[in-house]
Amino acid sequence: MSAPRSRLDRLLVEPAPLRWLEGKDWHPWLVVGLVSVGAFVGQLDATIVQLALPALGRVFDAPIAHVSWIALAYLAAFVSFLPIFGRLCEMFGRKTLYIAGYAIFIVASALCGFAGSFEQLVLFRFLQGVGGSLLGANSISILVKTVSPEQRGRALGFFAAAQAVGMSAGPALGGLVLATLGWRWIFWLTVPFGALAVVIGWLALPRSTGIDRGAAFDWGGALLIGPALVLVVAVLNHVSSWGLASPYTLGGLALALVLLALLVRRERRFPAPLIDPRLFARAAFSSGALAVALGYALLFGMFFLMSFAQEHGFGEPPREAGFHLAIIPVAIGLSAPFSNWARQRLGSRRIGWVAMASSLAGVGLLIVTLGRVEEHRLFDAIAYALFGIGLGLFIAPNNTVTIAAVPPALSGAAGSLLNLMRALGTSLGVAGGATLLTWHLAAIEGGGSAWQTASAAGLLAAVRESLPLLAVIALLAAIAAVFAASRAASGPGRSS
Repeated sequence: MSAPRSRLDRLLVEPAPLRWLEGKDWHPWLVVGLVSVGAFVGQLDATIVQLALPALGRVFDAPIAHVSWIALAYLAAFVSFLPIFGRLCEMFGRKTLYIAGYAIFIVASALCGFAGSFEQLVLFRFLQGVGGSLLGANSISILVKTVSPEQRGRALGFFAAAQAVGMSAGPALGGLVLATLGWRWIFWLTVPFGALAVVIGWLALPRSTGIDRGAAFDWGGALLIGPALVLVVAVLNHVSSWGLASPYTLGGLALALVLLALLVRRERRFPAPLIDPRLFARAAFSSGALAVALGYALLFGMFFLMSFAQEHGFGEPPREAGFHLAIIPVAIGLSAPFSNWARQRLGSRRIGWVAMASSLAGVGLLIVTLGRVEEHRLFDAIAYALFGIGLGLFIAPNNTVTIAAVPPALSGAAGSLLNLMRALGTSLGVAGGATLLTWHLAAIEGGGSAWQTASAAGLLAAVRESLPLLAVIALLAAIAAVFAASRAASGPGRSS
């Protein structure tokens, strides 16, 4: 057993950063910039692909339930591997695996652009999600360990700003790329950023500290978590075509529940679990994490539905549709800096209601006006702005309350789990939107008709009738966030 271990040790030895860099005052900020580039690329890719789904559906002549897998394949891989990679990085170091994540991401991105079939594109998107998961499992930990505690807040602010810029630029930039260069370039666009990051990461990232290669790895949990989560997403995405009472739906749900039950049992007994069950013993954290998932389900459910409404329902070219949808992330970015001030003025319990009331108003305006008024652009813009402002005021205060609900010793595990909940929420938002849109379109246009040949009025009506799902999600998110704030204020780790 000693020979394989020594070979593994030699293989995983991390290269030291350039000696002349280590003495520079700006070296930590170079690392912060590198990690922030990863955050920017991740959000840019996510929102560009959301905008491109209708165009990709037409290219590959795919129904809505299949088109959604272009987004879901990435998310399924990200969710499935994130806890696994988080643990492996603690055992074998973060630098090499983080660089490997960048390398896998850019290779998969290039392959997505070269895909010759729908199946190839979904497969390469899954591979891209594996790379994205390696980045997500490492980014915050690398950032926190690189800068001093006094500079940590500033560094996290840069990281959050990079995410906001990537999310805001995605729809507009994606629309321009689709209109001028074609769909393949939406994947090739991120390759230069990733290639530069690999080089800088190799030269600048510090070596990992606190590595414990002798620690036990939860292989049982690793084998259970991926299939369980993928099954949940797959069933939700295909229930419209399978039917609620079909053997596929019922069998998939039953198997997912069995796998999740086995996972919970395994994690409670294993000394070093992939997901620490102690986190869920705190009601404030559990409900706050649920609110995180619902918030991202709300955001990406809106992106999914309205990309079809803008491009197919209104017949807008991708460039114009992208600029319209960009209102949402821009509104999030503009309102988010004021969220802490709003939380202090209103209190942690009220801010959840106020924020989601704004998002609900945006959804309600779309339900009333979508496809029913001639000058829809003004109403769409107001709705998108209200929706984005609500999410901008919601996300940071809820994250603050949720993280504050756990002791410092569990803050790292809590942060990783919140990343998992964001990705899972995004998956559920896309899958839920795809299912309802397919259902309503079949009812309006006839079960045998494809969305590509559906009338503009029929597709807009189907989107309009799917929007109440987002209203329900917003209401549930508010309830979960308010409950988390109430429990945090009445127990240990209280948050004002």
